[in-house]
Amino acid sequence: MSTTTHPMADKPVGQLLRQFAVPSIIAMLVSSLYNIIDQLFIGQSIGLLGNAATNIAFPLTPTCVAFSLMFGIGGAARFNLAMGAGRKKEAAAYMGNALLMLVSCGIVLCIIVRLFLTPMLLLFGATDQVLDYARTYTGITSLGFPFLILATGGGHLIRADGSPQFSMICNLVGAIVNTVLDALFIFGFHMGMAGAAYATIIGQIISALLVIRYMCHFKTVPLHLSELKPKADYIMHIVLLGTSPFINQIAMMIVQVVMNNSLSYYGALSSYGSEIPLACSGIIAKVNMVLFSMIIGISQGMQPIASYNYGAGNYGRVRKVLNLALKAGFVISIISFLLFQLLPRQIISLFGSGSEDYFTFAEEYFRIYLFFTFVNCLQPIASNFFTAVGKAQKGIILSLTRQILFLLPLIILLPYIMGIDGIMYAGPCADLAAALLSIYLVVKEVNILKQKEAIHTQ
Repeated sequence: MSTTTHPMADKPVGQLLRQFAVPSIIAMLVSSLYNIIDQLFIGQSIGLLGNAATNIAFPLTPTCVAFSLMFGIGGAARFNLAMGAGRKKEAAAYMGNALLMLVSCGIVLCIIVRLFLTPMLLLFGATDQVLDYARTYTGITSLGFPFLILATGGGHLIRADGSPQFSMICNLVGAIVNTVLDALFIFGFHMGMAGAAYATIIGQIISALLVIRYMCHFKTVPLHLSELKPKADYIMHIVLLGTSPFINQIAMMIVQVVMNNSLSYYGALSSYGSEIPLACSGIIAKVNMVLFSMIIGISQGMQPIASYNYGAGNYGRVRKVLNLALKAGFVISIISFLLFQLLPRQIISLFGSGSEDYFTFAEEYFRIYLFFTFVNCLQPIASNFFTAVGKAQKGIILSLTRQILFLLPLIILLPYIMGIDGIMYAGPCADLAAALLSIYLVVKEVNILKQKEAIHTQ
C-alpha cells in the first residue's frame, strides 16, 4: 500500500466523497438552473412560444458543456493521476493546457454560431412561429459561450486542486446574478427573450472571472504562463480521458435535434400541433437535467478520489468510493422517479399556463419518457468512473450506447409505428438497455480491481 499522507489516500472515503460531491452537486444544480430559471421567467412572461424557443436553442447548451467536460474532466483526471504518481511538473502542464483549450473552444464556438445562426436554428427544428424568439435568445447567449465553457470546465479543474467549495461558489454567484437580472430585465424593463439572454451571459461572465481569479492562486502546484503553452501530446492525453463525457454531451445534442424535428413533424400530424410537444419536451428535458446534475455532481465528486487512489495503487479505496457514489445515485434517482410519476402536472404548471391538451401531453410525456429514471444513475456514474481510472474506451462505449446506439434509432423508428407516442416510449427503452450494459461493465471492472488489490497487498 502507498505510504503517502495525502488526504486523498488517508481520509475516510465517505468523508471525502461528501467533501467533494456536495459542492459539486450544488455547482451542477446551479448550472442547470441557468436554463430552468430562463424557462420559468420566459414561460410566465411570454408563454408557449417562448418555452418552445428555448427548447430550439437548447442543443447548443450540451455542445458548450461537451467542450467544458472534455477539457475540464479530462484535464482534472490527468492532473489527479499525475499528482497521485508524484509527477507535479507534469500535473501543472496538464492544468495549463486544459485552461488554454477551454478558452479557445469557447471563442471558436461563439464565432461559428453567430455566422450560421438562422440555418442552425432551422436545423434544430424551429417553426415559423418560434424562429424569431429563438433567434433573439440564441444570438445574445452565443456571446457568453467563451465564459460558459471556461466557468464550467474551470470548475472541474478547481475541484481537482482540492477546492470544491470555491467551484460551487463560482456557479452559485453566477446563478444568483442570472436570477436577479432575469426578474429585472423581463418584468422590470420588459425586455422579453432578450432580457433572459442578457441575464444569462452576465451571470456566466461573473462566474468565469471568479475561475480566472482562482487560477492565478492555484494551491497544489504553481501555475505559470509557460504551462499555458500548447503541447500536442498533453492535449491529446487530456482529450483521450475527456472524450467520454464529450461524446455523451454531443450525443445529447444530436438526439435533441432529431427529437425536436420529430416532435415538430409528428406533432403536426396529431391533435396537439407542433408547438405543444416542442414546449413540453423542452421543459421536461430541463427538469430531467436537475436530476442528472445531481447524479453528475456525485460522479464528479468521485472523480478526483478515484483518480488519485488509482494512480497511487489504493484499489480498495477506488472500489469503496464507486460503491458509495452508486448508492447515493440510486437514492436520488428513486426520489426523482416518484416525483415525475406522481406530480407531473404540478411540475409543468411552474412553467406557465396552457391548454388542457398542453397539460395532458406533458403529463403523459413525464410518466412514459422518464419511466426508468430510477436506474438512470448507472450510466453517468459508470462512465465517469472509467474516465477517472484512465480507461476512457469503456467510458466512451457507455456514452455512445444510451444516446446514439439505443435512443437515436428508437426516436426515428418508433414514431413510424406509434406516431408521436413512439418518441415517448423511446426514452425508457434506451434507459433500460444502457443501465444493463453499465451493470455488466462495472461488475467486470470491480472484479479486476479486486485482483489488483490482492496482488498489491501481497
